[in-house]
Amino acid sequence: MESSLRMRLVQEPIVPIVASLIRENPGTLSLGQGVAWYGPPPAAFERAQIEMRLPDNQLYAPVEGIEELRQAVAEKLAQDNGICLEDGKQIVVTAGANMGFLNAIMAITSPGDEVILLAPYYFNHEMTIRMLDCSAVIVDTDDRYHPCIDALKAAINTRTRAIVSISPNNPTGAVYRREELLAINELCRQHGIYHICDEAYEYFTYDDHRHFSVASLATATPHTISLFSLSKSYGFAGWRIGYMVIPGQLFDAVRKVQDSNLICAPVVSQYAALGAIGSGHHYCKLRQEIIRQNREHALSTAQQLDCISGGVHAEGAFYLLLKIGAAEDSHDLCRRLIREHAVAVIPGGAFGVTDECAIRISYGALAPDTFELAMGRLAKGLNAIVKH
Repeated sequence: MESSLRMRLVQEPIVPIVASLIRENPGTLSLGQGVAWYGPPPAAFERAQIEMRLPDNQLYAPVEGIEELRQAVAEKLAQDNGICLEDGKQIVVTAGANMGFLNAIMAITSPGDEVILLAPYYFNHEMTIRMLDCSAVIVDTDDRYHPCIDALKAAINTRTRAIVSISPNNPTGAVYRREELLAINELCRQHGIYHICDEAYEYFTYDDHRHFSVASLATATPHTISLFSLSKSYGFAGWRIGYMVIPGQLFDAVRKVQDSNLICAPVVSQYAALGAIGSGHHYCKLRQEIIRQNREHALSTAQQLDCISGGVHAEGAFYLLLKIGAAEDSHDLCRRLIREHAVAVIPGGAFGVTDECAIRISYGALAPDTFELAMGRLAKGLNAIVKH
């Protein structure tokens, strides 16, 4: 007996695969999984400790999230994103942004529909689309990994249901300009399709780059789905809390999806999220200095590597996507880096980079001294493996 053909066609989840290789090679330093180096605010633990003892919190909560958290999210959206919950917008609390994406795709597509992803794409997005018997249409970006509006326009047809943008971007670190996001959103309005905006890295921008939420515009409300997460900004990955802002006409459909899949996000985690959000975005910003230090070191190291082909950019999030001038398969290269040089990265092939070998580096998870050691191992490994 086999699994379904649909599931056999979905790529293997790369992060657990790399994690398994790390366990098999003790002492490996990871530049792989995208997590922040810090944990949640004290207020999150304090609120969780109170709420976990209350009998009502051992029961299910409303599918869309507890009202107190939804209200706190609404206030945060107004203050930080310029998104006001008027004109029919709705909040649904999810178990992370990945669940928000699953909810969205299930709510707006039927089998055979198409969803446009910008290349390189986030692997979980492509996997979700394929699982639901839809097609991911991959549209190339420019040499700085920013969207090409004409190429997006050319990819739209009668089967297209949505365009997905991730800004700040995973895996490239690009931060899309306001005018680029507005152009994508206008394309979606003109063609009667949805614009799904993944904003999980909203607070991670550098230099003069700024994050912009398209849903802040009233004209975007009917066709814009915005996805957010506490995982990165509040060091909240294991607590599994995110939220989505959706047009009112999708609320019933999204509730159907979430009720059948999860019922509700973990209740105690929702209360912990109240404590986290109450700490404000300053909690994240004050802890970004270490990430900024790591970013500078990563850029400096990458720019000195002869094997890197193309530019090295890091506008936001905490990733570098490095294209390696080598014939080596990116998955094979990553296995060799772990086994021979005790450093882990994520292969570019998982993000759809197939024209050449590429790797994604995450610079958000390690303290500076450890990060410098890991980058030293990476530089030594690439110099040893890649043939110039």
